[in-house]
Amino acid sequence: MEMNKHGRMEGPEEMDLVSIRRHLHAHPELRFEEKRTAGYVARLLRGYGLQVEENIGGYGVVGTLRKGSSSRAITLRADMDALPMKEENTFAHASTCTGKMHACGHDGHTAMLLGAAARLSHAIDFDGTVHLVFQPAEEGGAGARSMIEDGLFKRFPTDAIFGLHNWPGLPAGSFGVRPGPLMASSNTFSATLYGRGAHAAQPHRGIDPVVAAAQLTLAWQSILTRNVNPNHPAVLSVTQIHTGSADNVIPEQATLAGTVRAFDDDTLELIERRMESIAKSIGKMFDLRVSFSFERLYPALVNHPEETSEAMQAMMAAVGTEQVDGETEPAFASEDFAFYLHHKPGCYAFLGNGLIASGDGTGQAASRELHSPFYDFNDDIIDAGVAYWIALVQRYLSVSA
Repeated sequence: MEMNKHGRMEGPEEMDLVSIRRHLHAHPELRFEEKRTAGYVARLLRGYGLQVEENIGGYGVVGTLRKGSSSRAITLRADMDALPMKEENTFAHASTCTGKMHACGHDGHTAMLLGAAARLSHAIDFDGTVHLVFQPAEEGGAGARSMIEDGLFKRFPTDAIFGLHNWPGLPAGSFGVRPGPLMASSNTFSATLYGRGAHAAQPHRGIDPVVAAAQLTLAWQSILTRNVNPNHPAVLSVTQIHTGSADNVIPEQATLAGTVRAFDDDTLELIERRMESIAKSIGKMFDLRVSFSFERLYPALVNHPEETSEAMQAMMAAVGTEQVDGETEPAFASEDFAFYLHHKPGCYAFLGNGLIASGDGTGQAASRELHSPFYDFNDDIIDAGVAYWIALVQRYLSVSA
């Protein structure tokens, strides 16, 4: 496989990777169910000549390639799982599994890393060790944490770890990255207000949890506007309110649930503390009992400065300086790659999947949003992703270093 002057792949392997990507798209598997996908990946890696270990943290696969004599090591990661949703696309490679869909581009991430494996094994010189991690259960299953707990970094020692995610809204084949916080933590909460039911025509005989729930929803919003430092952005969204079953009955209880996103632990701790305090105060005000729970799911994804600088140089070598934004806007979406960065230095980046249409009917979307039933990974960016992985390995494990 050859690279032209623009850093793009030329040759039959490009079509092979598209076929691999579309095969994966047509056969999606949900988190911690990726047995067939993992087996497919492992077979390809062995065919490329890599040493392969399977069933790490679930169906995780690690392919290892060593060249030269250096003790340095780098880890590259892709995710494999799909989402529990119905695909609405009708193209030939649409999902063949009802209620399952690669709506986040993990099929493309896997194909790009497989492409890197093929080139690194046969056409690229480097001095050291490359570990290629194909991770299960990114979509809400914290597969990264599962692989770490199963000894990922003890069994496959590394100096740094790198990952990427396709990103609708960025021009196709361009990169967005930044040192420091790139993606927010993901946290869920719920509060149940226990009142006393009554006929709606006799509200004085009950304790209304519905009114209290409305007050609590509004009161929580004051945390962001009056307690959180305006320089530390955060999101608090009540997304569910469940209560009542009849239009003439005051219900016994009401439950609220939602999500909190933040980029630093101090802000998150402040929000959690104030949410619980306000919930209890609302309970006292309305003379009802309140239970409150707060669960931290994924931590904030914080890129390490030195590794981010290395990654940016590799991106520029792969696609050109003008195609790399080193100050991209942080996203309030979350990623379990953050767990890796708590253990090892590294960098996570966005790879543009194409611009999104304005929605006014005047243009056609180059990319649908992630998690849309009409989403599809852009095959035109596969070569950019592979070129980045190759350039990163060559920089990090330079033969002349």
